[in-house]
Amino acid sequence: MADGSGPYDIVVLGGGSGGYACALRAAELGMNVVLIEKDKVGGTCLHRGCIPTKALLHAAELADQTRESEAFGVRARLDGIDVPAVHAYKDKVISGLYKGLAGLIKSKKITVVEGEGRLAGPGRVVVGDQVIEGRNVVLATGSAPKSLPGLDIDGDKVISSDHALVLDRVPSSVVVLGGGVIGVEFASVWRSFGAEVTIVEALPHLLPLEDESNSKLLERAFRRRGIKYELGVRFESVKTTDTGVVVTLENGKTLDAELILVAVGRGPVSARGFEEAGVTVDRGYVKVDEYCQTGVPGVYAVGDLIPTLQLAHVGFAEGILVAEHIAGLNPVPIDYDGVPRITYSEPEVASVGISTAVARERGHDVVELSYNLAGNGKSKILQTQGEVKVVAERDGRVLGVHMVGSRVGELVAEAQLIYNWEATPGDVAQLIHPHPTQSEALGEAMLALAGKPLHVHN
Repeated sequence: MADGSGPYDIVVLGGGSGGYACALRAAELGMNVVLIEKDKVGGTCLHRGCIPTKALLHAAELADQTRESEAFGVRARLDGIDVPAVHAYKDKVISGLYKGLAGLIKSKKITVVEGEGRLAGPGRVVVGDQVIEGRNVVLATGSAPKSLPGLDIDGDKVISSDHALVLDRVPSSVVVLGGGVIGVEFASVWRSFGAEVTIVEALPHLLPLEDESNSKLLERAFRRRGIKYELGVRFESVKTTDTGVVVTLENGKTLDAELILVAVGRGPVSARGFEEAGVTVDRGYVKVDEYCQTGVPGVYAVGDLIPTLQLAHVGFAEGILVAEHIAGLNPVPIDYDGVPRITYSEPEVASVGISTAVARERGHDVVELSYNLAGNGKSKILQTQGEVKVVAERDGRVLGVHMVGSRVGELVAEAQLIYNWEATPGDVAQLIHPHPTQSEALGEAMLALAGKPLHVHN
């Protein structure tokens, strides 16, 4: 045992979003918890994901604002991007949050064991030559960047998001392989920093999991920004040269660039003795029920390891759910449609609930309304374009909210309350939104759907 106190109530394998959230909630509920982490608590989100990418995107926003400042009557000049200084800013944000998190975990009397753990059977995790026992084990080993067959990530000219976050320069040109969230966000950063960017996406649209109207608005905005893209075409091969890479697509087209970023998603890290211990693994993902329980009694799995949305806030929710389930609190399972999703590019894309297409597939009688941000005062001040689209059941509840525009990620908090509390447009229409804010765009869409439009052309 790590501390000689007999079996723990919970052994958490992995200290990322899902793992540490579970450990914190379990400790609050009076359980004896050990958290095993081979690197630093905070995991991908804090060290190689959400936080560092959003810091880069904020620096990119400042570069764009400086470049475009004369449109607002402010004379400013962009002298260039000081990449080491950008990294110093980013790393200061990370280190501050990391210290805070480590302090919080310590204050909750959670035992932290450093090292790489393996599941050795129900209630047993091995770290080096140490055997740690617990009444419950929570698998939270996370994910790692994926590649494609025949595409070797060398960290030099063929890079993953991990390499992109520590790149020591702004590349002159980049091919981004993958038009999902990660690819779109890095494309946005590099374009703001002055690079020539081309995204290659095998599916017909960027952000293929979003409502198609949002994807099309993002594509239009990217075209205006000079971000190129090849949609509906697959990657065939890449060849490295003295000056960079030559990327060949299946349609025969070739693209020359200094770098290729492989952003084809993240795969679960599940080769940690799980299957040998009887846990069912399907294509790398651990199979669980609605309470994140595996088929092995007392063994749970959360976060990127299971086939739910790969988002830090989903990991938090799953970790809390598991801690409360173990404590016998009968928590409500997660409605994954009700989880807000944001792509922090310029413009941002944010959504909650289901798309028009999915709503129709599920047999809903759908009504929808798109409110153009051109009619929103604050959006006009910000000089952003886009829309708020609301999908609702005819004479019923709101089924989805889908938004494109600068800063719309901040609006999705209200949208998720509307969706998750099963509000109708009429319920929201009687609420007063402050003027001038972008939140009015959501209010205006609800007013129009409730049959009493204000600033909307019928």
